[in-house]
Amino acid sequence: MIFLTNSCAWFLRFDGFRGSRSILLSSLQAGNRNAVACIRMHACSFSSSGFELLEIECDEYSNDVKTAEKDTALRLALSRLAGDFGRESMLSLQRFFVSRHAPVISTGSLKLDLALGIGGLPKERLGRIVEIYGQEASGKTTLALHIIKEAQKLGGYCAYLDVENAMNPSLAESMGINVDNLLISPPDSAENLLSMVHTLTKSGSMDVIVVDSVAALVPQRELDVVIGGTYQDVQSQLMAQALRKIHYSLCRSGTLIIFVNQIRSSLKSSHVFGRLDEVTCGGNALRFYAAVRLRIMRTGLLKTEDKVTGLGVSVQVVKNKLARATKKADLGIRFGRGICFESEVLELACEHGVILKKGSKYIIEGEGFNTKEEAEQYMAANSEVLERTVSFLRKHLFDWEI
Repeated sequence: MIFLTNSCAWFLRFDGFRGSRSILLSSLQAGNRNAVACIRMHACSFSSSGFELLEIECDEYSNDVKTAEKDTALRLALSRLAGDFGRESMLSLQRFFVSRHAPVISTGSLKLDLALGIGGLPKERLGRIVEIYGQEASGKTTLALHIIKEAQKLGGYCAYLDVENAMNPSLAESMGINVDNLLISPPDSAENLLSMVHTLTKSGSMDVIVVDSVAALVPQRELDVVIGGTYQDVQSQLMAQALRKIHYSLCRSGTLIIFVNQIRSSLKSSHVFGRLDEVTCGGNALRFYAAVRLRIMRTGLLKTEDKVTGLGVSVQVVKNKLARATKKADLGIRFGRGICFESEVLELACEHGVILKKGSKYIIEGEGFNTKEEAEQYMAANSEVLERTVSFLRKHLFDWEI
């Protein structure tokens, strides 16, 4: 027997005691509004007699109607906003009703892509700011150049603002970057360089812009003062003002802006006596506007037959608005080549069963290799095998392929 009161339906199954049924029927026929209370009063006797009281949700129809009404109201509000403020309001039905799976740009390291949680750095209709910071000679510029390389593979336009005047085009070419298709800006004042970033971002034509580095940005006011003269330090104020303008244009662009930054030691009286805290240059505005912050540090040296051939670095995801933060990735950087990509692919492929490893022997698509170095050299020499392995790993690890 089924009867409804307000928004709930109560289902009664009578298995044993038939006498209590007349009590419920008489209560309902008399129009008793407290029929549910009557049921609850006799709950003990019903339970002892074999009755089962089950609550069934019957608000589905009502919820569907409310959802449709809210959907219609939202679309009407968006139409009014589009009419009042135009397309610059950036309120569109696509942002609310279409899948929000955002494309990404790989960092050039599968381990770091895995630590970021989304398979790389965001490349979507709304731009993002990324900060890469750490000590000197820790691989910050190398990581930024690898991101440019991956963006060029996707057909994107990139710009490199060489604030430190340390860009080596030959090194960039050896890493696989198309220097002829890369905009490179020489050093200039902080105002001019940040205005350049704002103009390129506002145009919406750039995919990646690298500023290397924030620590080398010198305001024009400081350049005009003679050495030894007094001046007011306005770099933090300049960065805050510029980032407000850049962030406003970034919301209407698909540009990924990478700020390379350095760390300094600061002695603060509020902490333990004698303790040096690490702070980044340019004030607090950059860490606020950055969607992703990566801290990179050296962990050791890479050697081949007692000869130093590279660096071992650790990259920590300090801030991540797109996935879980506080993850780490240990990478290797070879001098003149960049990130040891083949070594990462080989390690992850063995871990996930793509490449068989029996003892010290590796089996790659039927080919056997006795050492890890031989397997890495084979994958470096056969780009098709490497691409197939990377494609399979990306589908397995991130459920999509770049």
